[in-house]
Amino acid sequence: MLADSDTRWKWGALTARRLAPGARLDGLLLRGRATPTPRQLAEVGVPADSLREVTTAEFLQAASASGPAAYDMIVLACVGGAVQAMLHGLRHAVGAATAQPGREPGPGTGGKAHGETHGKTHGQPERALPGRRPVLVTGYVGVVYEKLTDGLLLRHGADVVLANSPYDAERFRAVYEGVGADSASVVACALPFLDTERDPRDGPLPDSGDGPDGADPLEGAGGPGGPDGPEGGDRSVADRSVADRPVTDRSMADRSVADRSAADRPVADRAAVGGDAPFTVVFAVQPSVPAGRADRAYLLRRAVAHARRHPGRQVLIKLRSKPGEHTTHIEEEPYQKLLRTLPGDGGRPGALPPNCRLVYGNMGRILDRAQRTGGLLVTVSSTAALESLHRGVPTAVLTDLGVREALGNHYFTGSGCLASWDQLDDGLLPEADEKWALAQGVRGAHGFAAARERIARLTAQARGAGLPPLTPYYTVRTAPGYLPAVLRRYGLGPDGSLLAGAGRNTESGGRRVVRRVVRDAARGAYRHGVQRVAPLIRRAGEL
Repeated sequence: MLADSDTRWKWGALTARRLAPGARLDGLLLRGRATPTPRQLAEVGVPADSLREVTTAEFLQAASASGPAAYDMIVLACVGGAVQAMLHGLRHAVGAATAQPGREPGPGTGGKAHGETHGKTHGQPERALPGRRPVLVTGYVGVVYEKLTDGLLLRHGADVVLANSPYDAERFRAVYEGVGADSASVVACALPFLDTERDPRDGPLPDSGDGPDGADPLEGAGGPGGPDGPEGGDRSVADRSVADRPVTDRSMADRSVADRSAADRPVADRAAVGGDAPFTVVFAVQPSVPAGRADRAYLLRRAVAHARRHPGRQVLIKLRSKPGEHTTHIEEEPYQKLLRTLPGDGGRPGALPPNCRLVYGNMGRILDRAQRTGGLLVTVSSTAALESLHRGVPTAVLTDLGVREALGNHYFTGSGCLASWDQLDDGLLPEADEKWALAQGVRGAHGFAAARERIARLTAQARGAGLPPLTPYYTVRTAPGYLPAVLRRYGLGPDGSLLAGAGRNTESGGRRVVRRVVRDAARGAYRHGVQRVAPLIRRAGEL
């Protein structure tokens, strides 16, 4: 499985596990701006049998390998341009390998769920005879609400293009057929983190609780100057403020929400499974929606104000990344920094009320907590809304900033989930429209059976006569002014061959270390520029 960001790693790894249960999963991280950190990968909670960072050339070498090293299936969990580049690169690599005199390409061997390779860079990619290659699978991480045609055509050419719902499958086929491209690759399934084998509304699974031995799974993000704030260092639990600490770590003297008697709390907030656990409100934030500082600060203020208005509720502001980390989308205005600008309790800027916390952690476990406490998920347009709806958790898609394509919340029109903070403050718990939920694949039995069946047929064909050559819609004939630039960003020429300097790494160990240090420093400087310098320049330009 090849991924280029944390969210795509989550989708790709879970998809590979669903498509090939029990198979070996080799994790490949495409080197780039959003390459996830070990912490981000650990938060997803989907381990791979092996994990390494690769370049385009290294991926192509692995993906076109023959014999025992060959892969049966590769999941391309990347942005559309990367998918298109890998398709053209692999088409060229397989064509070049097949063209070598005396070479007998070996069949794929069972077990591996994905891979990457770098073959020879010369040869004719337009071969009529099939070459030995793995089955290629791609799709989308979650809600597809913008650039539908652009993204789909960049993914065309894969053997299987997964659609996360019947609604998406219909849209995908319409786009392909509308431009005269083959739509047979589109297969309806479900988001891989939705458990389509059971009804999640029956309650959380026994092993999906808060953590081992009742430990709190949430990693506190702290506040200004906190453990993950711009000026913070590591602190033990004993050093954390009341707002930073898990409920289970607070003493009776803290008078926290979890310690109050049921009589102290509104009756409507006592919907916890197991008695006194506080009603949990999860605000799932997004790195780039909304993008503006003022809008993001507004949403943060409203979440904190909701906690103050409802002292019997536990409000968890679920963050996507720590300062310095990058996600699929660039986060120029992290909520950790914005918190410092808000008036807080006790006259301290940014101080949160005791029932409000910034947290990291696995979204599935956090939603399990909300489900057990009869809680609520709030977001602008995060894919977490679909995961929440699948669990039967009341889900609010905010309308405070409008219902607009730029925000992505227009996707939820007709869902019954659109609501404002004012309505939530007044006690509204939105109920999803069942028809809409079925169409979007968050309810019903839209699993991976059809996709597994198709992949089984393709894998058998690959081991026998071989798969046909890859035929993406975009070629130098259909898109001569577009495709070469897309491929060039990934070190490939118009025919899919590796450009000079993008080949196999033959540097000495010392040079590789120096290059890695320089690359990491450049990546850090880029992130600093995006999150610190760019916002300052933008604000100065508005004066």
